[in-house]
Amino acid sequence: MFYILSFLFSLGLFSQNEALFEKANTLYNEGKYAEAIDNYRAILETEKHSVDLYYNLANAHYKLDNIAPSIYYYEKALLLNPNDSDIKNNMAFAKNMTIDAIDVIPDVGFSKLLNTSTNKLSFDTWAKIAVSLVFCFVLLFLGYYLAYSTLNKRLAFIGSSIALIFACITLAFAFHKYNLDKNDNPAIVFSQESKVKSNPNSRSEESFRLHEGTKVQVIETYNDWKKIKLSDGKIGWVVSDDIKLLKNF
Repeated sequence: MFYILSFLFSLGLFSQNEALFEKANTLYNEGKYAEAIDNYRAILETEKHSVDLYYNLANAHYKLDNIAPSIYYYEKALLLNPNDSDIKNNMAFAKNMTIDAIDVIPDVGFSKLLNTSTNKLSFDTWAKIAVSLVFCFVLLFLGYYLAYSTLNKRLAFIGSSIALIFACITLAFAFHKYNLDKNDNPAIVFSQESKVKSNPNSRSEESFRLHEGTKVQVIETYNDWKKIKLSDGKIGWVVSDDIKLLKNF
């Protein structure tokens, strides 16, 4: 009975969200961006997330020149669909409104090759490939023991060795992807101007300032402060309320 009620509730919630989404789209097309945002956010409050929802919400904020929210929701959409060109193009326009011009220190050499290759697939995909290769290794190894002819034994042995080698490689990629995702904790500056301190207290020396819409990496939390790192390598502490984490689904 409980499962039936849960199913009916989910079905009703889905229908309600669909109606809200259509209403919000209509308001957006009529140029009523603030009202559209209210309806999009009403869907978010039901903890329903989608690329289209974040993308449309970002577009509505962009129309109102809300720099930080527009970039924030474009980034949220990209987390769900990293290769969407429309999201990337629109976010580029939104970032043109930001004040801070921060250089990016690119990966070079082996580090660049490793990270680029690792990010081609998700952690789950790498793990599934590794498990499949291990399964192939077991089958081929059994074939090696059960085969009668020398040729079949040799082929099975070579095949099992190759499967094992690739399983180890994909497993290494899976763990590296896991660590990359674990250490990736992006946030967007929401404060119009944020003073970045050298230490997590208001009396410490000011290192530099950031402005709304800038993307940072959060590397540590201490009380009401967060230690951030910029793409150019600069590090400092900001008040937690000045930024908004992206990975908070």
